[in-house]
Amino acid sequence: MKLSWLDIRSLGEAKEAILQEALHNRLDGVVADDAADLADLPPTVTKVLFPRPGEMPDRFDGVSVVIVDPKTHGITPAELAVAHPGVEFGKFVEITDAPTLDEACAAARAETWSLLQFRDPTKIPLEIVIAAAARSTGSLITVAQDVEEAEIIFGVLEHGSDGVMMAPAQVGDAARLKAAAEAQTPALNLVELEVRKTEHIGMGERACVDTCTHFREDEGILVGSHSKGMILCVSETHPLPYMPTRPFRVNAGAIHSYTLSKDERTNYLSELKAGSKVMAVDVKGQTRMVTVGRVKIESRPLISIDAVAPRGESVNLILQDDWHVRVLGPEGAVLNSTELKPGDTVLGYLPSEDRHVGYPIDEFCLEK
Repeated sequence: MKLSWLDIRSLGEAKEAILQEALHNRLDGVVADDAADLADLPPTVTKVLFPRPGEMPDRFDGVSVVIVDPKTHGITPAELAVAHPGVEFGKFVEITDAPTLDEACAAARAETWSLLQFRDPTKIPLEIVIAAAARSTGSLITVAQDVEEAEIIFGVLEHGSDGVMMAPAQVGDAARLKAAAEAQTPALNLVELEVRKTEHIGMGERACVDTCTHFREDEGILVGSHSKGMILCVSETHPLPYMPTRPFRVNAGAIHSYTLSKDERTNYLSELKAGSKVMAVDVKGQTRMVTVGRVKIESRPLISIDAVAPRGESVNLILQDDWHVRVLGPEGAVLNSTELKPGDTVLGYLPSEDRHVGYPIDEFCLEK
């Protein structure tokens, strides 16, 4: 879970409304330059004091964390920690050049809290700090200008910053920041499905989903003809005799098929396009969101695969009818779709909700 800190130091008349929004959405911390602004916050919120330049109070009653800029406050976090053992202190560093980047790396390795602000839009300096702090136990908070930048910061170098501090421009930004901080995809409970029947069904359109991600060998996307049953289609990471591997691609299925995207919403393969998000899933059910680079829809012969779950639920998947199109079985077994036979076992997922325009909803819905 990533941390979301709301910077209220420069808010005007909207401060109270934005604070209430932050509390309602359970943001992790509120940053103020006056301890009085933190006094009435509930104990569930981390109360962060970042005093104005040249100002440092003698007491920190009711404050959880104090951020110190040695250049403007004239004192270091270590010096304050000696005098105030019950308070956590962190260091602010603005990164503008190589020396300040070195200072940020040192802070990230040594300080309990490091608050970093990068002057330039490139994220390479942040990558360097994250790598430098890989074995540290402190927390790295990075200043973001808006929610879009916060989302990028959370994903830098695959690890991301531990948290983001952002000053909201308007009501609604606090909720969006919290959503960005929680953008972790849940693990899925995959089930073993028994193949009951395969059938060559003639021509149709299938979709290859080309992503901007290098899939692992035990990873693919879930695809199914019905919203309540999907089979794990493997990516083209495994060698083939007549073509190079394409580790970014999943030959996913007929264009009517469902796949999972953000918040377990479903999308038809036919509606995916460059920039869409789909959920990558491995054989243990671990998930991550990946970005679609393009979708190739072409006419190909198709094969229908019927399978059944342990409790009797029926699952169908229609794929391109060619042996190089594959699905995954238990322990990552790679199974050529055209060689599947009754009794074989494939991995799948059984969403519990019906769907309306892709969103899960508890209603009557019969799919055949």
